[in-house]
Amino acid sequence: MEYRNVAETAELWGISDRRVRILCQQGKIEGVIQKGRAYFIPADAVKPADGRRLRHKEISEPYRARFSRIDALKEQLEKRRPLTTGERGRLQEEFLVEYTYNSNAIEGNTLTLQETALVLEGLTVDQKPLKDHLEAVGHKEAFLFVQELVRDKVPFSEAVIRQIHTLVLMDRPADRGVYRRIPVRILGAYHTPPDPVLVPELMEKLVRESAGSKRHPLEKAALFHLKFEGIHPFVDGNGRTGRLILNLFLMQNGYPPVNVKFADRRRYYAAFDRFFRDGDAGGMVELIAEYVEERLAAYAAL
Repeated sequence: MEYRNVAETAELWGISDRRVRILCQQGKIEGVIQKGRAYFIPADAVKPADGRRLRHKEISEPYRARFSRIDALKEQLEKRRPLTTGERGRLQEEFLVEYTYNSNAIEGNTLTLQETALVLEGLTVDQKPLKDHLEAVGHKEAFLFVQELVRDKVPFSEAVIRQIHTLVLMDRPADRGVYRRIPVRILGAYHTPPDPVLVPELMEKLVRESAGSKRHPLEKAALFHLKFEGIHPFVDGNGRTGRLILNLFLMQNGYPPVNVKFADRRRYYAAFDRFFRDGDAGGMVELIAEYVEERLAAYAAL
């Protein structure tokens, strides 16, 4: 591995030698080697994020190092030349197809990745249910709506949740945007959602608590997702709606949207059980943080 000294690192990062030394002493730069009073910093080390941006946020200790690394990558990308309209459009198109496929597949949709791409282009796939086609189109429209919410800086609310759900549940007009009025069970899950009479009050409380939370945005997004799915406010479409809200939170805070993969569904389900059985959100926080870091690293490599 190649290393730089303090002066070289300070010049590269645009900060003082003294600041680099302090970061080394505080252990905020990974892979640093100390020899006597000299510090040697890995050539590929990422400049730690500016802590002033999160000065009023509560960061849980188990996630501090990962969040710091993610925020440093995010900060680094924000200073780079922005992507062209064409580049941004191509990346968005690829993400939307994969995201729609995975989010729907987790809920039992039978369209393959290639078939999902065809449906999103307006084509019909033979011998596939109309329901699967409508789910793909509805998910696409819902994600485009989420992007509009981020662009227009629309405040998050229960009305926003209902609007997202209305687009998701294109195949069931009577249930779109309506809180459930019947009990539901999640097959194989540790947790049983609350009685329907409690849903409106619990949703109001969840949105209110989220608005007042001072947690780091990644932990806040993960906790909301866990609790939203626990309430299971709609008769159908909760998973797809919840993952869209998760991405709304991420994008509102400058992070890229994430794609919870069908291949990771067991780990994803286990994170819910871990939260409702043990009161530990770590499984979901780590999963989301990994996805975010993976996407930021991919952008950095462009």
